[in-house]
Amino acid sequence: MNMIAMLCFVLTIVGYILTKRLYRKFPYILLSPALFVPFLLIIFMVVFHISYDTYMQESHWIVWMLGPATVAFAIPIFEYRQVIKQHAISIGLGIVIGMLAGVMSAFYLAKLFQFDQETSYSLMARSISTPFAMELTSHIGGSVELVILFTMITGIAGGVLADFVLLSLKLNSRFAQGAALGNSAHGFGTSKAFMRHKEEGVVACLSMVLAGVFMVLFGPTIISIVVTYL
Repeated sequence: MNMIAMLCFVLTIVGYILTKRLYRKFPYILLSPALFVPFLLIIFMVVFHISYDTYMQESHWIVWMLGPATVAFAIPIFEYRQVIKQHAISIGLGIVIGMLAGVMSAFYLAKLFQFDQETSYSLMARSISTPFAMELTSHIGGSVELVILFTMITGIAGGVLADFVLLSLKLNSRFAQGAALGNSAHGFGTSKAFMRHKEEGVVACLSMVLAGVFMVLFGPTIISIVVTYL
């Protein structure tokens, strides 16, 4: 057993528990456990020269837990199936347009900076929540590590800029606001939506889950078409 790897694992769990309590008292995006804990861990690993491979020796199962988390996403879909039926067309169009915009913008960004194929595919898969993005990138030849990073950056940026963007767009519908947050910033956006209003949170959660399912099913084909013809 690698004691350094075990220490990293313990710090991850303890850091998450403590930061979650802190976040409940001070619900600021920068104190979110998904942001604050990795930030502290990165500083710790850089200072003590701990490699990513060493960290993952005892912490790899945390990533594995994203698999069961994906299955758990079926629960909100079932609980709010009436909302889906009532707004099926709006949700469907929003997801399709949002995912197409995400893939195409990522493609042109990758082309602009001349990223290699693996990085480009990982970037194009980052527009959905992490469990779905990991599954998608495994089918298109991207990097799981990179897609996790890109997904986190996307979610954090969306959560931080959400209020400003929604205010600028002058969206008065909570349904539209929730759908925008769930589509663009997935987990972080959903958390932000629940902080704003319960209805926004519910719609954001549904949009996030359905967008993930859509991209896992059709994402490989969409990305292949974009790469081939654009």
